Parts: sequence; C-alpha cells; structure tokens
Amino acid sequence: MLRALLLTLSLFTGLVQAAPILREPVSLDTGQGVLQGSLVLPQRKEPVPVVLLVAGSGPTDRNGNNPGGGHNDAHRKLAQALAQQGIASVRYDKRGIAASFAATPHERDLSVERYVADVVAWVQQLRGDKRFSQVILVGHSEGALIATLAANQADADALVSIAGSARPIDQLLREQLRNRLPPRLRGEAEALLEALHEGRQVAQVSDELTVLFRTSVQPYLISLFRQDPAAAFAQVKAPALILQGDHDIQVSVQDAEELQAANPRAELQIVTGMNHVLRIVPMDMEAQLASYDNPDLPLARGLTTRLASFIKALPPAETAKAADNS
Repeated sequence: MLRALLLTLSLFTGLVQAAPILREPVSLDTGQGVLQGSLVLPQRKEPVPVVLLVAGSGPTDRNGNNPGGGHNDAHRKLAQALAQQGIASVRYDKRGIAASFAATPHERDLSVERYVADVVAWVQQLRGDKRFSQVILVGHSEGALIATLAANQADADALVSIAGSARPIDQLLREQLRNRLPPRLRGEAEALLEALHEGRQVAQVSDELTVLFRTSVQPYLISLFRQDPAAAFAQVKAPALILQGDHDIQVSVQDAEELQAANPRAELQIVTGMNHVLRIVPMDMEAQLASYDNPDLPLARGLTTRLASFIKALPPAETAKAADNS
C-alpha cells in the first residue's frame, strides 16, 4: 500500500511540476542602434521554436503597453502562455521606444523600412542560437504588417498575423476617424490623409489632430501609407496563420478574410468574442475601452491554444526548406 501511495504521489508531482522557464534580457546591435528585449525560454534538452513578437503602432512597448494609457500587458501574457506550451519567445522595444529609445531618438527618422530591417536582423540573430529549432514571426496590429513585410527577407519559418489590417493603413484610419471626429475636423483629416498618401508633408495641423498628424511623425506615416498589407501577405512563402477577434473595434473580420483571400494557403481562425487587445470583451464601448488598460484580464484562450497548435504542427525547418526548393 505504501509503495502504491508513493508511486501515485510521484506521478502526481510529475504532472504538476512545470518545466523551468528562463527569463532574461536580450539585445540586438543593428549597427544603427541597440534594441532591447526580453527572452522567455522553457528549459528543454532539445531546441524549441522561438516566436519573435512584433508590437503594434506608436509607442507600444515590448509588453504591448502604451504610455498614453494602454497598460494591458498583452504581449507579456502571450509570452508566458507560449512558454507554458514549450515555445520560447523574444519581445522587444522597437527603435525610438522605451528601452530602445536611444536607437532612434527622433521619430522623424523612423520608417517602416527600418522596422522591417530590425525584424530581419532579430531573426538572423535567433537563427544562430542553437537553443532554437525554428523562428516564427508573430505580429500584432501594425506589427502584423511589419512582420509580413519581413517574412520573406528573413526566411522566417512561419508568420502569424494577429489583428492585422488587409487595407492600406490610411484607408483604415480614414474609416476610424470618419466615425469619431466632429464634422469640423473631418475635412482636415481627409486632406491630411490624402497628402500623406501622396508623399507630401503638411506643415499646419490643428491642435486637435496633432496627436495623430504632428509634423515629426509624418515621415513615418508616409512610409506606412505606401504599404499594401494584402499584397504583401500574398507574397509570403512561409506557412501563415491569421488570427482575428470578432469583437475587435479597430480591425474587422473582413480584413482577416481579405488577407486569406490574398494568400489562400494561409490558415484563418476567428476567435469568438476577442477584441483588439486579445481579451474576451462584449461589444460595449465602455467595456472595450476599459480592457485596453486592464492587465488583469486573461488572454482569450482561443487565441493562445490556436497559436500554440499552429506552431507545434509546423514541419521541421529542414523539411520545410526542402519542400520549398523542390
């Protein structure tokens, strides 16, 4: 009886003891500044897949937080969820933001192309680390576009787009602002979007619109507005997954469907009830806005389980490369 009890306890202990997880700072010297990030690594004897998390627009940091009032820790929680599934991750502060501010201290020097080059450089660094078996790009919101543009250049093993727009971002902004700006500002916003789409900077901007269209950010917006997310997604060679919530008030399910139409080989998962910050939230504006600043809300389980299953089902890197070359 005692032996049986000890055996039972031993089995139970083995089930509940999770493998140790290493958390450590990482950095990338791009030659044009040093980027700072965080590695979360489940300890395994064999190499594990690693996800490079690419954050969304503006001053969103490696954890998915924004100093303007969006502390939700979405990316930090996603890294933890992946680690529990045996998947490593690196998340980083983009150049000019948080701990990577010194890499590009003036936002007028930022561009989509520089962000893409940074992703490619991160992948190259991770590829040289023997602890990792595959490198998967996971981009959220605007980060989905950056990851998409980098996927082929970086020779990523897979790409995941979370809440990524299929439309050029000026079109998405035009739709969002049309419903939220007072009539007296709509005409000016339309004119600004048109000018920036054509590559022209605008010197005079109303005070109410400077947060979006200040002169220092206009060069970046020009580089952003010339991108076509659906066209870029169509060119991705690696296995791809599109994850989209149907309670997202910023990006629509139609965007996700248009991305898949552009690249029919991509898998599509609509997560019921999930909003833009990856939480299950009702379609109520007060609840939606509150979720952007609530790190205690759990991530949508449908997101984390589908993402993990996609990564675990990827063919080994060597097999995938051989299939691409055949």
